[in-house]
Amino acid sequence: MQKILIPTDFSENAWNAIDYAMQLFRDKSCTFYLLNTYTPVIPSSRFMAKMVDGVRIVDAVRDSSELGLQKTVSQIKSKYRNPKHSFETISSFNLLVEEVKDIVDSFGINLVVTGTKGASGIDEVFMGSNTVRIIKNAKKCPVLAIPQSFEYVTPSEIAFATDFNRFYTVSELSPLLEMAKMFNATIRIVHVQYGIKALSELQQFNLNMLRRYLGEVEHYVHTVSELHSVSQTLEMFSKELDIHLLALLNYQHSYMEKMTREPIIKRTAFHTQIPLLVIPELGMEGISVEVEEEEQEQATSE
Repeated sequence: MQKILIPTDFSENAWNAIDYAMQLFRDKSCTFYLLNTYTPVIPSSRFMAKMVDGVRIVDAVRDSSELGLQKTVSQIKSKYRNPKHSFETISSFNLLVEEVKDIVDSFGINLVVTGTKGASGIDEVFMGSNTVRIIKNAKKCPVLAIPQSFEYVTPSEIAFATDFNRFYTVSELSPLLEMAKMFNATIRIVHVQYGIKALSELQQFNLNMLRRYLGEVEHYVHTVSELHSVSQTLEMFSKELDIHLLALLNYQHSYMEKMTREPIIKRTAFHTQIPLLVIPELGMEGISVEVEEEEQEQATSE
């Protein structure tokens, strides 16, 4: 993970995500791309002001965005002084999710780190609407969501929630493996069941393959009964085992999709109390990449 994108709106919530990322990757050489998007109201009437004290509104908002990014970089460098970290700033007149997608593609971003903040009322989404939109649209890059009140803890206990109904590729698991190896962490594979029952042949096969991929990384399998909802079950599991990071793969019918579709009343208690690593589905694309890498390795060894 060498190229890391961090969207910021200069709030405390956004700074907490930056703070977490600086500590998480303190021993890694990284380039951090700090992004701020702005969409000023475009005057649609001759009665609406296009100028304020002779300054165009769009220009003023852009200048404020660029200045905010410069101040944020200065604040980071002043606090951490890490020679392994370099910074790029991107100020863009665009919608946040669209700009994140463009930057991931253009710069080959390895990870998006974002702060989470639950909204209120009927708009409540268990991580905040922007975070959920980024996760849903991140097709090529994992997203690490940091709760607004979470204080950094070295992730020595990582939970990976799965129902074993899907075959995972090595490419999809690589962010999880990389994180575990970086901190010599234990991986807790957690399977939420509505009524405990034996695994099917397919589930058992996928579990065996998962354990094979994890290799020498210390790992355990936990099967737990669903409590009201998947989100509350995972929250209780994380609290009881003192989990520092929860990882999920995002695909159709996955736990991640189930949680974003749960009725609001069921997920109000789950505001990602711990950091959440959401890994996108790579599918056949990931498999083709792995085959290509294996062929290259064989050619090199020959």
